[in-house]
Amino acid sequence: MDPILITALMVGFFGGVHCLGMCGGVVGTLTFSLSPKVQACWWRMLPYQLAYNSGRISSYILVGALFGFLGSSLGSLATFLPIQQGLQVIAGLFMIALGLYLGGWWFGLVVIEKIGQSLWRKLVPYTKRLGSVKTIPQAWLYGLIWGWLPCGLVYSMLIMAMSSGGAIDGALIMLAFGLGTLPSLLLMGIFAFYFTRLARNILVRKFAGLSVILMGVWQLYLVFSVNL
Repeated sequence: MDPILITALMVGFFGGVHCLGMCGGVVGTLTFSLSPKVQACWWRMLPYQLAYNSGRISSYILVGALFGFLGSSLGSLATFLPIQQGLQVIAGLFMIALGLYLGGWWFGLVVIEKIGQSLWRKLVPYTKRLGSVKTIPQAWLYGLIWGWLPCGLVYSMLIMAMSSGGAIDGALIMLAFGLGTLPSLLLMGIFAFYFTRLARNILVRKFAGLSVILMGVWQLYLVFSVNL
């Protein structure tokens, strides 16, 4: 597998702690919108949780393809390598900032996440039009809207997608990232209480934050080692 896809997958996996905190309210709302009969059995809930997350990842893939295309368009205006390396440096710095945020060492990333709040407020009314979730396709549509929730973790991966060199590569990076976040959010939808407590555990957050910081440093090393 391409190293950049492995990085995206691991950022999604370790950043899942952030997802639990950031998306906990959304997951709870989506879970409790299901009928009591579905909520009572995890095996009945599983298809709906998969549909929610499939919709969310579909949004990531779509916007990843868009950012990858935009990045390649920028490359067509000049020599692409310096632009690509510049975007990769920004992605690495963003991951370090995210790791500091996850570990509770620095919260500057909150300011960036607020930038997307205006877009999210415009999307929320569409969820109300869908009504309560009764079918799998309906759950997927909810997930498609959920994917636009402002998130610093997603932003860092979009910068990486922009540096990938094309729409397909950008989509694959966001797919890998989305699959990395899947275990934590899928399990939270089924065992919400336990995983909410896990996301608030200081040691868990610090370990996840340190892991993402190391991946950001590794990303910077890969960029600068090319020029050595």
